[in-house]
This record gives sequence, structure tokens and C-alpha cells, in this order.
Amino acid sequence: MPASWRWRVLWALCMVALLVTLYTIVYQELLRLIADESVSLAHSLQVVIEALTTAGFGGDTDLWGREGVVLNLMIIAMNLTGVLLVFMAVPGFLIPLLQRRLTNTPPQSTNLTDHVIICSYSQRIDTLIAELETASIPYIVIAEDPDEALELNDDGTNAMYGIVDRKRTLEAANAELARALVTNVGDERSATVVLTAKAIDEELRVVSVAESEDDAVYHRYAGTDKVIRPRRLLGYSLGKRAARAISRQLQSAIQLDDDIEISEVVVDEDSPLAGQTLGGAAIREQIVATVIGVWSRGEFTPAPGPEVRIEDNAILLVAGSSGNLEGVAAQTSSRGPRGGNVIVAGHGEVGRAAIEAIEDVAGVEYRIIDREDGPAVDIVGDASDEETLAATGLEDAESVVLALDDDATMIRATLVLERLAPEVEVIARVNDRENESKLYRAGAEYVLAVSTVTGRMLASALTEDEVLSPESQVRMSRTRAATLGGTTLAEARIRERTGVTVVAVEREDDVIADPAPGFELRADDELIVAGSDEAMSAFLELTE
Repeated sequence: MPASWRWRVLWALCMVALLVTLYTIVYQELLRLIADESVSLAHSLQVVIEALTTAGFGGDTDLWGREGVVLNLMIIAMNLTGVLLVFMAVPGFLIPLLQRRLTNTPPQSTNLTDHVIICSYSQRIDTLIAELETASIPYIVIAEDPDEALELNDDGTNAMYGIVDRKRTLEAANAELARALVTNVGDERSATVVLTAKAIDEELRVVSVAESEDDAVYHRYAGTDKVIRPRRLLGYSLGKRAARAISRQLQSAIQLDDDIEISEVVVDEDSPLAGQTLGGAAIREQIVATVIGVWSRGEFTPAPGPEVRIEDNAILLVAGSSGNLEGVAAQTSSRGPRGGNVIVAGHGEVGRAAIEAIEDVAGVEYRIIDREDGPAVDIVGDASDEETLAATGLEDAESVVLALDDDATMIRATLVLERLAPEVEVIARVNDRENESKLYRAGAEYVLAVSTVTGRMLASALTEDEVLSPESQVRMSRTRAATLGGTTLAEARIRERTGVTVVAVEREDDVIADPAPGFELRADDELIVAGSDEAMSAFLELTE
């Protein structure tokens, strides 16, 4: 049963239970007040059920006495209520259920054009769908289970039924007129889906998801245009986050132009900015750079306001010219690289990618824990075992990257780390997005889900927007805002109204970095903006 129906049935049952309870109490009290008779709640409930179902009543008439007219009217009211409930249930539940059983077959084709075809549904697709809806890009999900297709449609997701690697299914999904196809059916079948799609339209853009480089090779042989490897990207992001707190290097996330960058800087505890609010620090006025996001104590704040406090060890996502960003780095870091090292738990696909990111940063040492021995493994053992973790030298560690396959093991390891070394930063991956909150409660400072990384990278491959990094939760977009022509940035109040930050303005052949509030926009200007998914959606509505 779809979720919407489950909630409808639950709501109806609660209302009926409340009504029966109310009638039971009222009948018991009326009998006591009018007829001076005392009956149990069970007896009163029996009378109410008999009256509502019209199955038989009148057994209490001898108790009513001369004033029984009031109780008689109540019985009539309960009779009418029971009949009314039946009449409400027939159109509200019975008829729709019968129609669903008799006529509800999932759609097996679509008339959409310039759309994205998504082969197979999973948790990682939720993020992609949200991104596509934000960008107003139509899509169709092909589900291989008819009941799943029905449930997706009932929940508001545009879906059809079909076998994803069959030509007639992709033709029914209008592949010839689609803008792209995403295959998410596992490595063994993805190559077949790619071949089938390319046979229909050689020019169709195909994006596939591969779990390893070995599998990605076959996808490329089949003709896929873009291969997403979420586990590798996830591991690299976790390793980069662990290393930057030690190295204190300026981390460039995106190069917008020859002289415009988006970078991440770590705020030292003895930095002059630590403890100040963004308004008090006046980064924009003093250094001419814009803070478009703040990571602090495991929480990311996009488009932070002037009241947001800069905590020590916070990470600022800053936009501006390369020279100005060096100035921000000088303000936030009053010392060289920190001591300490990184411990990586798990030497699989994610763990190896994390190590690769750590090795890219000079001066950062690491140790590896894994259940199986190998040339690169320093300590063999269970990462959730106290003795194993204690043997890694936690007292010298700055952070621990948990790159384990099992969410339950990662939660246990986080609990142990919180007990042994609460000052060490725990950076963890998670398979099931529902376990994110559990890891945070266990003590992790930063958690990144495989499904989140996959969805955001797929969206980046399908849209013109750029994702700064999976962990930043910020997208970049170039948009022409003709409706704002003739107004200044201060008058337009873009950040206040939408939550996006104007990073730069492209005007003819020039790029103006970090424009001042008094900068006047022209109708043909292209705005380079950064913000969350919700902020981007609000900005698109503003500029339409």
C-alpha cells in the first residue's frame, strides 16, 4: 500500500477511535446524571458499538427512566453517525481501492520530450530527482516492478513500468527525444542498457554509475558518455576534509575564471577571526571576498548572515580573486601546518580514495586499519574494537576517516572513538542516509552518504550547474537575470530574497569578481551565483 494511502487509513482509524471514545464517555455520564445509573466503560462501549453499527440496541431502555428522551436522541445521533461513516467510507476508500484494483496498471510509456530517463529507482535517485525538479528538467523513472512504478507515481514521482535493457522500453520512454539517460541498475547490466540506448540514438547522452574502475571500463567500452564513481569520489572527499585541517593549505574547489576562485579555509583557534561574527569580521569590506558557506561543528550553513559566529576550526567557503583569497587564508591561519596524523579505517574502494586525497596534501601522515592484512595496512583488526583503535596512536591523531562497508560497524567504531579520544575529529561514510543522524549522535563530526554523493554528481553531469564538492552542499550556476536589469545588487536584495550569493558577474568579455552592493546590473549580464538547492530554486523563480 502506498504511503499516502497508509496515512489516509491511519488518520481515518484515529478519527473513528476518537469518536467512539467520546460517545462512550458521554453515554456513561448522561446515564449517571439523568437516570442516576452507574455502568462500566465496557458496558457503555458495547452500547455505542451496537448503535453505530445498527447491530442491535435497546437493552438499556429500562435504565433510562422518564428522562430517557435525551438518551434516546443520543442513540439516534449515533445511528446517523454510523450511517454517515459508511457513506463517507464508500467514496473515500472503497471506490478508489476498487478502481485501483480494476484499472490501476502502471504507465508503460511517456510523451515527455527533452527529458531525462532514469533506469531503475534507488535511494541515490531521490537526490537526483530533487536536483532535476529544482532545475525544472522533466524526467521519467523506469521501474522494473509494476507495483513499485504505481507506488512511485502515488508518491509524486513520475515513473513508468518496463525492463530497462529492452529496446521497446526505452523507445516507449521516448529515448529518441530525451536529453539524457541515467543507468543505475548495477554494473553487470549497465553496459547492456548503454548499448541498447545508443542503438536507438547514437547522440543520446548516457551517464552511468560504476562501483569500481574495473566496471567503469566496460561502461566506456559500451559507449557511455560519463561514468560516475560515487565510492571513489566519496572517499576522496572524506580524505580531503581530514587532511586540510592538518595542512592548513588553501583548498581551491572551483576555478571560475583566470582570477576568480571558490576556496575553503580553516579558521585557527588563535586566528583574529575566531569568535567573531561574519559581520564583525568584515571579510568582504577588508579583504574583498565573500563567504558563501560555513562548516562548523558538523553543520553546514549556506549563505550565512552577518550574525553567524566564526568558531575555531570552522571551515569557510569563500569566493573572490586568488590574491584576495590568500588574504583570507592569512587572516584565518596564524600558524603553519598542525601536528598529528590521519587514521583511515578500511582499505576498500572508499578507503583507498581517501588515502589518495591525503597523499595529495604535503606533510600529512596517515595509518591504515583493515580486517585483512596487506602491503599498505599498518594495523590488522576490527576498527570498532577498543584495543585495535588504541594501538593506532589516537593520542597523536587529528582525525579518523571511517571508510567501512557496514553502517552498524561504523556506528560502533564512532562510539568507541568518542570514548577513547573525544577530541579527535571523526569523518565517516554512510550507506543508508537514514543512519546519518545516528552517526552524528554517536559523536561523528562529519558524515557523508553514498546516495548524496551519487545524486549530486549525476545532477552535475546532467545540468549546466557545477557542484563545488559533495560535502559543500553548494551549487554554482550561471544565469541571465534580465528582470533585474537597471537595479543595483543592494536594491535587488538577491541574497535576502533567495539565499544565493552573487559570486561574480560576466559582462561581455569581462568577469567582475565579488561585485559591490552598489554595482548596477544590466539586462544582458550573466550572474554567477552559489547556493543550496532550495536557494537556487528561489533564485530561478525570481529571475523568470
